[in-house]
Amino acid sequence: MRTIKGPGIFLAQFAGDAAPFNSLDAIAGWVAGLGYKGVQIPSWDQRLFDLSKAAESQDYCDEVLGTLARHGLALTELSTHLQGQLVAVHPAYDAQFDGFAAPAVRGNPAARQEWAVAQLKLAAVASRRLGLTAHASFSGALAWPYLYPWPQRPAGLVEDAFDELARRWRPILDVFDENGVDIGFELHPGEDLHDGVTFEMFLDRVGNHPRANILYDPSHFVLQQLDYLAFLDLYHARIKCFHVKDAEFRPNGRSGVYGGYQGWVDRPGRFRSLGDGQVDFAAIFAKMAQYDFPGWAVLEWECALKHPEAGAAEGAPFIDRHIIRVTEKAFDDFAAAGADRALNRRLMGL
Repeated sequence: MRTIKGPGIFLAQFAGDAAPFNSLDAIAGWVAGLGYKGVQIPSWDQRLFDLSKAAESQDYCDEVLGTLARHGLALTELSTHLQGQLVAVHPAYDAQFDGFAAPAVRGNPAARQEWAVAQLKLAAVASRRLGLTAHASFSGALAWPYLYPWPQRPAGLVEDAFDELARRWRPILDVFDENGVDIGFELHPGEDLHDGVTFEMFLDRVGNHPRANILYDPSHFVLQQLDYLAFLDLYHARIKCFHVKDAEFRPNGRSGVYGGYQGWVDRPGRFRSLGDGQVDFAAIFAKMAQYDFPGWAVLEWECALKHPEAGAAEGAPFIDRHIIRVTEKAFDDFAAAGADRALNRRLMGL
């Protein structure tokens, strides 16, 4: 067993135009002061990171790592959540997702997808240059508008959608494989990969590709009412990234899982700051230790109520308290009788 690394923090929700959130050096100093030991960098935010330069220049990658090291920080993973979303976009969402793309390809779905695929491939090379072995992303979605089986779906619609999703991702996965990096798909509503069943459908279609893996975030499973602890028992071998994010689900007589089109504050299922929701993190961290999770525990802060800076300040000590320093010996070693094969045979009556 190994001790999970952390606490880390995903910078996407904190980056901004005002100091200390507008440069990597400044935001690194801020999170280090809160007690974090690692950062997950959103690769699309050029205030913090230049993805193209990182894929081309080892010197630039060394500068990034050096900037973090000056603050006592490590780089946990790069993220391409926004670019991954654009690998597969149903036309119903073209306008809503267009803003995720570079201005030059907006309004052109084919060019936008080509740009997104190129971004993922740059991220694979950049991750290798940065010494990373895992990467965080979304899958995108072609079947999401048909999630609920009404009207009745035409036979083969979902299967065809997953065939196409796999066709688009397979070359990207191969580039990640060439660079020795795992993709952790965040299983998330709005993505075709949003639970264990859909992940298995995709995994089967990419031939159980070794680089097709999971970013585990229990908050999304609370909102779906999926057993997030049993999920770890089933899929731990494929979990390569971990977002530590809390959530609660409090159904009432007017609304449930679907939320009634309400905003986040009023939905029965909503994200909360760490410790304010219903996720059993003690049990999660125990299973992570049991299954020898090799990566980082990374805070992704999202809360409909609490200020982000308060959530960030509370997050580092919360994660630190939950990290289990794994034992190097059995608790009952004091009573060990030693190794004696002859004794073993006598004990068995042989």
